[in-house]
Amino acid sequence: MSAGWRWYANRLGRMSAREVMHRARRAVRGVGRKHGFFCAEQVPPADLAIEGIALLREPGELDPEVYVKEAESIAAGHIPTLGDRTFQLDDVGWNGDAQSGKQAPLAFAGAIDYRDAAQVGDIKYVWEHNRHHHLVTLAQAWHLTKEPAFLQALKGQLASWFDACPYLQGPNWCSALELGIRLINWSAAWQLAGGRRSPLFEGAEGEAFRSRWLGAVYQHAHTAATDYSRFSSANNHLVGEAAGVYIAACTWPHWAELRRWGSRAKGILENQIRRQFYLDGVNAEQATSYQRFSTELFLLAALAGKHAGQPFSMRYWAQLEASMGFMASLMDAGGHLPMVGDSDDAVVLRLDPSPEACPTRALLSTGACLFERPQFSAKAERIVRDSRWLLGAGARHRASPRGRTLPQRRFPLGGYFILGDQFETDGEVKMVVDAGPLGYRSIAAHGHADALAVTLSLGGRPVLVDPGTYVYHAEPRWRSYFRGTAAHNTVRVDEEEQSMSGGPFMWIHHATARCERFLSTPERDYFRGVHDGYHRLRDPVTHRRIIDFDKRGHCFTFNDVLICRGAHRLEIAWHLAEGCVAQAQGNRVHVENGAAQFELITEGEGEWHHLRGDSDAPGGWIAPRFGCKVPTSTLVWRRQIRGTEVVSTRLDYRLNQGERRQAVSAAEEVDTE
Repeated sequence: MSAGWRWYANRLGRMSAREVMHRARRAVRGVGRKHGFFCAEQVPPADLAIEGIALLREPGELDPEVYVKEAESIAAGHIPTLGDRTFQLDDVGWNGDAQSGKQAPLAFAGAIDYRDAAQVGDIKYVWEHNRHHHLVTLAQAWHLTKEPAFLQALKGQLASWFDACPYLQGPNWCSALELGIRLINWSAAWQLAGGRRSPLFEGAEGEAFRSRWLGAVYQHAHTAATDYSRFSSANNHLVGEAAGVYIAACTWPHWAELRRWGSRAKGILENQIRRQFYLDGVNAEQATSYQRFSTELFLLAALAGKHAGQPFSMRYWAQLEASMGFMASLMDAGGHLPMVGDSDDAVVLRLDPSPEACPTRALLSTGACLFERPQFSAKAERIVRDSRWLLGAGARHRASPRGRTLPQRRFPLGGYFILGDQFETDGEVKMVVDAGPLGYRSIAAHGHADALAVTLSLGGRPVLVDPGTYVYHAEPRWRSYFRGTAAHNTVRVDEEEQSMSGGPFMWIHHATARCERFLSTPERDYFRGVHDGYHRLRDPVTHRRIIDFDKRGHCFTFNDVLICRGAHRLEIAWHLAEGCVAQAQGNRVHVENGAAQFELITEGEGEWHHLRGDSDAPGGWIAPRFGCKVPTSTLVWRRQIRGTEVVSTRLDYRLNQGERRQAVSAAEEVDTE
């Protein structure tokens, strides 16, 4: 069976009978669209007498320099893309991969296999600049300066997009999620450019351009609203599609059909925030980047509803607050969030184009203003530009009293547990343990094989890390590595994965992990968890991980219990952050990173292997952002076992003097039921 047919067989195997029928009907509809049926080729007249809402607020006095500088670059055709890089629009165009230059075909969108790199290049690099974040920057620069050149650049780029991406043709019509995100960015750009009375629309030529833009809005909303992701695909894609349609209906309520689509989209969002988030705030996709992305989508829709006089439920807002609470709790004192699960650096609205902008801090800043949570304001540190654009010049944080910003430690539904000491100080020790599900729904698309993996931050600087994602479609071997067990700080048995992959966004066997016990006292933290990922082996293996944190002794002890009958090969991996220097001697490895140092000490037979930038194993890599991988150190302890055995590893750490400040242990504040 070829790789392509194998993927289709695996995908079919993860579907229910209802989903198979749904996809069959969807395929029929796709064929019909290709021949002019079920589509919106003819756009009804827009009733411009009906006023729409403004998604953004007046930000007050903002220094326009950062917007002007970026807008001038964009006006010259230098378009930002993934990894803080730019490219020349004239060289790549709207249907090209900004990294390789590969041009996707301008064919019927339903016939394009956007997963095929040979056909379209890396689709992430096609879609990123077609989300039109940069058009919002142009509109912001005009809004703050009234410099006509920025409006003309916006008009010119949009007009060229309409020419290059006709309705239902090319890669930019392949994904309803991309249509939803583009609608949200168009909403912000439309408003900041002056709305329906913008100088862009003056005169006959301007009116024609407005009609063309409104026609594209209607076609985007129609396509997304009639092609929602469902069943096993109903993850953040469905949220983005519904949020885009709802915000479009609030911004451009000029058609009765769009208002109806918006009403349905609002219902979908109310339903999905309950489905896609656990009550403890964890997003069911088990990926911190998508946690932020989905939360941003839900938040923007809620703000649009508030402005439109269509408020979302209290339950909806409470779930938003819980999601932000989870992110704030995971974030270390230096502002770092573990890269759990998939990450493609996605944002919905890029309202701050400065290089130092942090989307997670921006979200927490807005959350601090909305929910008056001191923990959020402590993580955000200051009111960021995004909050001013979203909430207005009067946006304020609630003061953060000393000692009152302690993290929540247990997220039992989502499966995350935090061990540590001296929280929110320069002497912070924070370990995050993953004992949650693999991911969301039957394919768990964005989950990684990371059961019972840990990350560790010392003094606000990561030392043991999740290496990230790197790529999605373009390099299958690296996609497999970064989402696999070997790329996480956990135990691998017989060089097998804890969960079995059926494709780059599909798992066909899910490891089930759970926490058996978690306790915290002023002196010690204790975690015990187990997973069944290796039960499928000929000789089934149960992995139980016990972590004992002695706060006074500055020591973590890991007891990995492997319950089995026969012989097995074990690997315990420890992935170090960039900047860590490791030196092995016997059963010890000494690690330093400037702010802290620690030793990993093992017991029993076995040996350390130090991988750094190794492409053969592979190992010794970290992907700090999408499309970028850099060498780092991976320490792997390898040994053989025969029958049930306990493998012990001790981690002794020391924070360097001068890197700490006096703090009170948070343990006394923790509920230890």
